Amino acid sequence: MRPAHLMQVLEREFASASRGHHTPVMLWGPPGVGKSQMIAQVAEMHGVPLVDIRLSQMEPSDLRGIPFREGPLVEWAVPAMLPDAERHGPAGILFLDEITSAPPSVSAAAYQLILDRRLGDYFIPPGWAIFAAGNRQGDRGVTYAMPAPLANRFSHFEVDINTDDWVAWAWANDIDERVIAFIRFRPDLLFDFDPAHNPMAFPSPRSWEFAHRALQKFGDHPELLSGALQACIGKAPGIELAAFIAHLDQMPDLDAILRGEPVPPPRDIDLQYAVAAALVGRAIRARGTPDAETVHGHILDYAGRFHAREMGVMMVSDLHRALGDALFGLPQFARWSEDVAELMLYE
Repeated sequence: MRPAHLMQVLEREFASASRGHHTPVMLWGPPGVGKSQMIAQVAEMHGVPLVDIRLSQMEPSDLRGIPFREGPLVEWAVPAMLPDAERHGPAGILFLDEITSAPPSVSAAAYQLILDRRLGDYFIPPGWAIFAAGNRQGDRGVTYAMPAPLANRFSHFEVDINTDDWVAWAWANDIDERVIAFIRFRPDLLFDFDPAHNPMAFPSPRSWEFAHRALQKFGDHPELLSGALQACIGKAPGIELAAFIAHLDQMPDLDAILRGEPVPPPRDIDLQYAVAAALVGRAIRARGTPDAETVHGHILDYAGRFHAREMGVMMVSDLHRALGDALFGLPQFARWSEDVAELMLYE
């Protein structure tokens, strides 16, 4: 399932916890696709705590607690890491990360916690949702086959790679527009992991964020930039991204486009992707300023000048994801949509 749809599933599952309809959710996917980040985003959106428990780093007694004598009986001290309404709040997310990397003895200790929301006398507060994530056995991580009794305690979702969803996330998180332009140009490199070769560095949604950071640190040191990018996303993609960035000095005058001047689009396809991403970035930065409508209108006018109409459709789609439905109120949008109506309806 694509990340945008999975976010809706996770939000509804969290909201259902307080109503007694929650089913624990297990997210499956290769490393670096954003499983943990999606769950953290749900907690942040709702302003609730996230208790992150790594079962791979535990022993069975770490979950069950430590026994102690209470008169003639033996009681169990509840681990402080487990959600508590008084200490953590009445609602939140219990996140069992790396659950497929936990030894079977540890995952067995979690059975009652996941299905019955309790361990002995301890109960998970009613407003808390249970989410888990792990890698598949073919991903070359440290994984165990999930026992059937544990698997039957979850609803299971596979995390798919989706370029549009990643681009929307990238704009919302201020990822360098050059990285976004490159992913639009080479969407096949958003995720490229071959478990058979077990590479140390490879392109993934997570490592493209590392590439963004490398650009901020080494962008003014061309002798270091290519090596830094290769260290984040792998040798071939790093070299290709560095060459793509070096080619951007041939971009047209973006300021002239924003002023509404008739600037012709570049012929090279990589530069067209770069211009489209750069203009979306300018539109986001203009949002909320007195000139926002003028700038956004001129960018929409430019969308109709691309030689390939699909390029304009892609750029306007990214604009809509970044700016919202306010884009539809601009007169330039009506003109542009009429120009591409045939493409939108029939191609």
